[in-house]
Amino acid sequence: MYKLYTRPGSGGFVVEAALAMAGVPFEQIDVPKKETADPAFLTISPLNQVPALTLPDGHSLTESAAICILLAERHPRAGLAPEAGSPGRADFLRWMAFMSSVLYPAVLRLYYAHRYTADGEGVQAVKKAAVTEMDRGFAILDRALAGRDWLAGESLSLADIYLVMLVAWHPEVEKARAAWPNIERLWARLRENELMRKLNASHEMWA
Repeated sequence: MYKLYTRPGSGGFVVEAALAMAGVPFEQIDVPKKETADPAFLTISPLNQVPALTLPDGHSLTESAAICILLAERHPRAGLAPEAGSPGRADFLRWMAFMSSVLYPAVLRLYYAHRYTADGEGVQAVKKAAVTEMDRGFAILDRALAGRDWLAGESLSLADIYLVMLVAWHPEVEKARAAWPNIERLWARLRENELMRKLNASHEMWA
């Protein structure tokens, strides 16, 4: 059985969605948010971050994008990603890598700015630069969605859920909805999705 280490409002949102869509049983373990980590948890997640997923064979995996890609590979019939070899699959891998390397780190710099500067006076500068980077990344994704229903392929994939999770963390959500109409169109659709509504009830990602 899978074991998911997570907490409300975290990147565990998209992993919970993946496991639910795959229809596989899993044990959910809530990890309290604290600077001093449980040594046992550090053996699973060396950076003391969630989500982390322990696989049925006991191997542990961190990084939400990597977890999503692995689950899509292990449960191909669940439709978590476009089929291997398809043009949609290439888009899926591209945008998952883009979001995890550009947007997710910017989100972390915004909300944990003190970790990214040794200058106590530099925190606000780090936050400002992080929002600028977020805005640049979301603008690229908004253009990618022009004339499309989904970010990758012809149906919902984990890339769409990952994107919605990230944009929900924008510090000015109403501004984001107005600035990126294609992302908002996708987000509006997912806000009505039964699974997303259920997950949002526990994660409180959006109002």
